[in-house]
Amino acid sequence: MAPFLKRLLQALLTLLLASALSFLLIQLAPGNYLETLQQNPHISPERIEQLRQQFGLDRPWPEQYLRWLWQALHGNFGTSFVYQRPVGSLLLERVPATLLMTVTSLMCTWGVAIPLGILAAVHQNRWLDRSLSVLSYLGQGLPSYVVALGLLLLAQDSAPLLPVGGMTSIDFDQFSPGGKLLDLAWHLLLPVVALSVTSFAGLQRIMRGELLDVLRQDYILTARAKGLSETRVVYVHALRNALNPLITLLGFELASLLGGAFVTEFIFNWPGLGRLILQAVKAQDIYLVMASLVMGGVMLILGNLIADLLLRLADPRIHP
Repeated sequence: MAPFLKRLLQALLTLLLASALSFLLIQLAPGNYLETLQQNPHISPERIEQLRQQFGLDRPWPEQYLRWLWQALHGNFGTSFVYQRPVGSLLLERVPATLLMTVTSLMCTWGVAIPLGILAAVHQNRWLDRSLSVLSYLGQGLPSYVVALGLLLLAQDSAPLLPVGGMTSIDFDQFSPGGKLLDLAWHLLLPVVALSVTSFAGLQRIMRGELLDVLRQDYILTARAKGLSETRVVYVHALRNALNPLITLLGFELASLLGGAFVTEFIFNWPGLGRLILQAVKAQDIYLVMASLVMGGVMLILGNLIADLLLRLADPRIHP
């Protein structure tokens, strides 16, 4: 129980510091949402002042932050300036779409990169290993937004074979349950590929390097000397230890995928958090930006917690 409480306190302190720093950076940015409204001649100065008091922008920065923090601790992340709706409800509407894309991408990335990294290590310096190395170098050299733009152009040229954008087709409601699932998977294809390419390339090379390092260890040489089959040596003795560093990366993968998803969502018109937060940053919608940043911190903390639990399962000697 003590380690759990320690991790919980560390997580709360991290979120507190991240939220304070984020609020400070937002306030230091030039302009604000109300200054944009002042340029509209149809909005009176009295209405501007009313909104300033309504959103608490007439108060000093520390008081604004402490007020927001107190409300957030009670589950109220404030009201969006732009949408005039509670921030929590806005995020809950968009979170499922973003999680669907990022979790699918994570599963595809790990499901492909790990086996290919194992094959590259087992066939070291052969044609398969060299071919996979070339693919990984190309993947690491291409940012996700470049891949997304290339896939979007491909979709436009090959339409209607590939979906150009959006999460579902126009007549989605008329499909059967199986048809809806296929339509959703069809629209997921290009965003998931764009989000997975860079992560796949790096993960495949890490898997290869870690497995090669383990295969050179003395206990592996001993296992081979005892006459164990190469399959058992690689997939039972070596792979289990080689996976530990990759499991550690899992926590950071969740947070990095969330950041990469913002650009991918914007390019493919995916109705997730990315477009919502981008609009919030442009409009300086403080409370919506703050809630999204805190949610990103929660994702990172949860990812690290999941990685610790998986490490514990993979190697009981490790104590988180």
